[in-house]
Amino acid sequence: MFKALGKKWGGKLEFTLFSLPVLICIAVAFYIPFAMTIRYSLTKWNGISKHPKFIGLDNFKQIFLNDANFTSSAWFTIKYAVLYIVLVNVLAIGLAVLLDMKLRTTSWLRAAFFIPYILSLVIVGFIWKFIFMQGFESLGESTGWGIFDLSWLGTPGLAFVSILLVSIWQSIGFYLVIYIAGLQSVPGDLKEAATVDGAGPFRTFFNITLPLLAPSITIAVFMALTNSIKVFDVILSLTGGGPGGSTYSIAYDIYRDTFQNNLYGYGTAKALILFVAVLFITIIQLTLFKRREVEA
Repeated sequence: MFKALGKKWGGKLEFTLFSLPVLICIAVAFYIPFAMTIRYSLTKWNGISKHPKFIGLDNFKQIFLNDANFTSSAWFTIKYAVLYIVLVNVLAIGLAVLLDMKLRTTSWLRAAFFIPYILSLVIVGFIWKFIFMQGFESLGESTGWGIFDLSWLGTPGLAFVSILLVSIWQSIGFYLVIYIAGLQSVPGDLKEAATVDGAGPFRTFFNITLPLLAPSITIAVFMALTNSIKVFDVILSLTGGGPGGSTYSIAYDIYRDTFQNNLYGYGTAKALILFVAVLFITIIQLTLFKRREVEA
């Protein structure tokens, strides 16, 4: 009996010793900073003074009632997120279906679509900024096409489209890989049975392939949702929030208030709101999509 108890407590001690370093690292990297975020969100702090002034919920009242920049940046983020999620997933599924076929250039095309994802969004933003400002000017002169003479980064509507297109171009390879893996897990027997029953390619895709892609769609939509709500890098390098602040996302607005205007307490409150919003939306998305997976 005592021997059994000794083994039991020895096992618990061993488990504690091996898991303690991991728990300490998680606490230092996440839980402690998160607790400090909550604390600073309730203060007025410029990031320099040793004693932040406690002001309670005044930061949150200011954000929701009197901050026009937060409202406009939230609307921009919502529009961007909806369009990005829909377009990148539809295009990725279409390309995945094409690249899942037995083509000679399939491997080369997969690599070509995935290479932009390896690059940093900051670098991609600067590359496309050069293309929009100078490359399009040269193309307009050589082709005479009016589309190249448009101010792609100087007009609010076109600047939004530019950010969306660059983001999709850079990241579509990642979602393409997810959907190709999903397509390769679809049993070929089901497709053959549908063909024998007289189903055409489109009906086979929508009735057989697409429902079986539900797990891949759940993962891809989840990643697209979280990445689009937190969009920052491409805006910083491509438009800098311009023209006239029309391309401020919530993340960029947080960066501007915190590091440019030295409103660390105010910016931290916005960051906390963004965290709660992302958490709430992703929980709803995963719940709904997992339910559809079971039904499929």
